[in-house]
Amino acid sequence: MINRRLLLTASAAALAAAAGPALWAAGPHTGKAFPVSYSEEEWRKRLTPAQFSVLRRAGTERPFSSPLNDEKRRGTYACAGCSLDLFSSATKFDSGTGWPSFWAPLENAIGTTEDRSLFMVRTEVHCSRCGGHLGHVFEDGPKPTGLRYCMNGVAMIFKIAIG
Repeated sequence: MINRRLLLTASAAALAAAAGPALWAAGPHTGKAFPVSYSEEEWRKRLTPAQFSVLRRAGTERPFSSPLNDEKRRGTYACAGCSLDLFSSATKFDSGTGWPSFWAPLENAIGTTEDRSLFMVRTEVHCSRCGGHLGHVFEDGPKPTGLRYCMNGVAMIFKIAIG
């Protein structure tokens, strides 16, 4: 027997499926031009499938799946799409969330946009040079900023400090 709640739930699910990924992922492209820009085909050639999913389609890697989550050496975390330095290892901390987390980005390294996907409002973090989706920033981080930049490890590369 179909009741009103079941009908409404089924209708909402059908609408969400019809809307597709636009409903679920914010996407790194906000109509803004970035200094580093490639066609979708070129991005696919330059990135691994996992990097493409995160950087160009605003996907999210599984928690605790990135080796960068456990990286402890001194160095710099850079965008996997364009190699722009994003975060210093000096600002990295263990948030316990399963993703590399930082309390501050490097100057002029990131941009933010409002992300209204997944039926909530969050602040998306993207690379200021290529627009690649990196993750989100939350206001539950440690001092001195109180911010937690929760990044997808697959969206970054690690550059070991020399000396």
